[in-house]
Amino acid sequence: MNRTLATSRRLLLVLVLPVALAGCGINAIPSQDEQVKKQWGEVQNQYQRRADVIPNLVATVKGYAAQESSVLIAVTQARASATQVPADSSIINDPAAFQRYQQAQNNLSTAILPLRVLQESYPDLKSNTNFLALQSQIEGTENRIAIARRDYNEAAATYNTTLRTFPTVIWAKTLYGSQKPANLFSATPTAQTAPTVSFEPAPSASGPPPAAPAAAPPK
Repeated sequence: MNRTLATSRRLLLVLVLPVALAGCGINAIPSQDEQVKKQWGEVQNQYQRRADVIPNLVATVKGYAAQESSVLIAVTQARASATQVPADSSIINDPAAFQRYQQAQNNLSTAILPLRVLQESYPDLKSNTNFLALQSQIEGTENRIAIARRDYNEAAATYNTTLRTFPTVIWAKTLYGSQKPANLFSATPTAQTAPTVSFEPAPSASGPPPAAPAAAPPK
């Protein structure tokens, strides 16, 4: 009888212990960490989608506005820099690496702004179906990037809170001591300012010759 009771107690402990631990949040940290990584993957996908569209957009614009070489070169260089910065999930917890990635992508966002309004200075682009389709893809991707960043920030904020609040902070300090807070995307300094883009020709260096200096009065 006693042996049966002891066995029953052990079986009950085996069944109850996982439930009790789950109630204390022991699984919250790894679960939320995986969610952060999942959302990070979506951010990467959208940035890559934009990077894939840009070469075709640059090539199309070049056919109509080759004289805007400085703009085209800036976009190409910014894209190259953005795609060369490491973007795997390890940078989520590395503030310096995360900042480099965000800055490179922000630089590309700034560089492509002129391309998004170029048709105002080159009306022929307005009738180019390829250009219009690529512009639409860029705009759609920019929207998806904003949504992906928002969703990532929400997942990261939830995860960071779990690492610091009771009772999950107990597991963060013991069982998951190697887990670090996730970095969040921040708004760029000019995020609330409408960009100003101008394709006005630079002032000509030529002009009327400077007036000759007045002759010195006779001595």
